[in-house]
Amino acid sequence: MSLTDGADPTAGLAAEPDGADGTDGVAVPDIAVRRALGRRPADFLFSAWPLRCWLNLLGGALFGLGLLLALVVLVSVGILLSVVGVGLLVLACLPLLGIPVARVERRRLRLVQPLRPADPHTPAPEEGLRRRLRHRFTERATWRELGYAALLAVVFTGAGLGVVALLAFSCVLAATPVVVWALAPETVMIVPGQAVPDPLSAVPFSLAGLAGVALSAYAAAWLTVGQVWTAWILLAPRKDPENRRVIELTRSRARLADAFEAERRRIERDLHDGAQQQLVALTMTLGLAELEMREATPEAAALVARGRGEARRALDQLRDLVRGIHPQVLTDHGLAAAVAEVAQRSPIPVEAAIDLPRRLPPLVEATAYFTVTEALANAAKHSGASRIGITGTLVDDRLTLLITDDGRGGADPAAGTGLSGLADRLAILRGRLLVSSPVGGPTQLRVEVPCSA
Repeated sequence: MSLTDGADPTAGLAAEPDGADGTDGVAVPDIAVRRALGRRPADFLFSAWPLRCWLNLLGGALFGLGLLLALVVLVSVGILLSVVGVGLLVLACLPLLGIPVARVERRRLRLVQPLRPADPHTPAPEEGLRRRLRHRFTERATWRELGYAALLAVVFTGAGLGVVALLAFSCVLAATPVVVWALAPETVMIVPGQAVPDPLSAVPFSLAGLAGVALSAYAAAWLTVGQVWTAWILLAPRKDPENRRVIELTRSRARLADAFEAERRRIERDLHDGAQQQLVALTMTLGLAELEMREATPEAAALVARGRGEARRALDQLRDLVRGIHPQVLTDHGLAAAVAEVAQRSPIPVEAAIDLPRRLPPLVEATAYFTVTEALANAAKHSGASRIGITGTLVDDRLTLLITDDGRGGADPAAGTGLSGLADRLAILRGRLLVSSPVGGPTQLRVEVPCSA
């Protein structure tokens, strides 16, 4: 039974680097090739960027040719077999082809763009093929990726092959003097019907070839810019109004949690430095008064001693209250020490084994600590357990706590046992609470809190 879903509402959103321009709900970053072109266009020719752009276009053209062939085959098979019904299934599944194509393109574009688009898809349901397919077909990202696959197969493949052909022909022209020298004069014809008489006469063709290489470098660069821009527009997550509202709600909830924690710290400090110190002073004053009155008026001294005892009990209660608001050991020594201390005060024997390689963020530590204390209080009131075990680990920047008791089980969030409150507290940090409590026991609470929330 899961009380809260720990899914991150902002997961999969593309990063927004400095200088990004918002385009149709997409944060398009500063394209590295365009930045290299804008600095010094002449220096661009002597950098590694032309080679990277040519390799990107060549790889995209080869991949696009294979994609175009796959599209033609699938559409043809779908149309031919549509009379028997199988072709309609092939045509219906055709939009899903854009998903693996987009995944390959996001990886391939790292050759020319360090910051690649994030995956825009949300997690699909784990159970049921029909539910997963319906989820993918209803996502707008699936159709945008299909559009990008069509552009890649037709537009970018054709343009890339054109630039590669220009580069190849320009390289041949640039090497004309060497070719004429190697094959002997009067055997090489660049212009139909007119052979090149000697290597020196081929120099103008070589200069034209070098100019063609430079032209192909700039053409490849601008075509790469267009392809990267198109990839970000079609393959990156969209920040639609609903997503923005979810993100703002998550941020406002985190701000409220921070404000609540700061106010709690202020109350703790005021109680510790104000009321607690005054009670200590009152206890000392009553003790001195008792010493002065012990011989003269024993009855009054007894009353003063009684008042000093009441003041001492009030001081102890105040200290427990301050410890309940935010224990000092949690601030000074971290979650493991704080849980070990609260385990010693539990009426049920508790075995705590929390192994953390480092200190966690303060809000995560406080949330985890009060979740443990509430779970121990619930177990003491309702479970009838004779032993409680607590384990804690930190894996992939995610804190996981397992709280297990050997009680009677049957924990029900609707029965007012405080489980819903624990789930709400964890939801502030996008954590989740999983409860397993069959009748007869045992009861296990699994707490997961992302430390990056």
